[in-house]
Amino acid sequence: MVGFWHRLGNKGKALYSATLSPPCSSPLTLPHIWVPTQTPQRPLSSGFHRATGKTQSAAEIMSGKPIAKDINLRVAAEISRMKAAIGRLPGLAVVLVGYREDSHAYVHINLKACNEVGIKTSIVQLPQDCTQDRLIDVVSSFNSNPSVHGIIVQLPLPQHLEEETIINFVSPEKDVDGFHPLNIGNLALRGREPLFIPCAPKACIELLLRYRVEIIGKNAVVIGRSKIAGLSTSLLLQDPNSPRGFRTTDDVCYEEAIKVVSAITPVPGGVGPAVISMLLSNTLDSAKRAYGFT
Repeated sequence: MVGFWHRLGNKGKALYSATLSPPCSSPLTLPHIWVPTQTPQRPLSSGFHRATGKTQSAAEIMSGKPIAKDINLRVAAEISRMKAAIGRLPGLAVVLVGYREDSHAYVHINLKACNEVGIKTSIVQLPQDCTQDRLIDVVSSFNSNPSVHGIIVQLPLPQHLEEETIINFVSPEKDVDGFHPLNIGNLALRGREPLFIPCAPKACIELLLRYRVEIIGKNAVVIGRSKIAGLSTSLLLQDPNSPRGFRTTDDVCYEEAIKVVSAITPVPGGVGPAVISMLLSNTLDSAKRAYGFT
């Protein structure tokens, strides 16, 4: 969920809050190379906001579906151009451990999207009791395979496996999830650029920019602290002149927030479709980098 709040509730788990610095001149790869993928959606309209006494509209619903469709079409066109020019296609490998229904469903959606745009896919499914050495062997084999440009180890892993160790074994050059310490570290350090930005926060920023949500100087509230979404999003939104850039506070009640926000994403159909599009985009970027294709 992406939303901009005018007042905050006081329920729930920890989150990040940050004052936003001016965005970089570019929206598909913050911090320095974020290039707009499309003319932004229509700007937010205005109305009256009862809490502040200022003119403002009811919440703008920022749908991710049309944005995802546009990005996917552009990715597919670029893949067709690559195939015609050099006879190569991007390749994505997925490693799935165990039998979680939600993980299987998410992987299925990703593979379907890859097929639609022309990305080759490979999937290795390992049993719930898979050893760590076996999982590392599978990841290592994809690291050394030149036809694989992106590797996803579907999270969460079974508890007996060390998630951080496995993530560290994924080649940074194929870490299309953006979870490797090198990519997370470069995202956090000003003046450096990660090879990949995690797909969920990348999608959040894309939606905000597409819908012309003004973020300069705003206080951003990021719910959750996971590498998948919360932490990475907070890094993209931090003010570089702030000594910390964030503070920990309480959650926001959605039922209350929807009444006072200026913009928010629906569930489903909000950030989710755009997250998948960012995975496709990251995989394409990796293949282009590997082949020197511009």
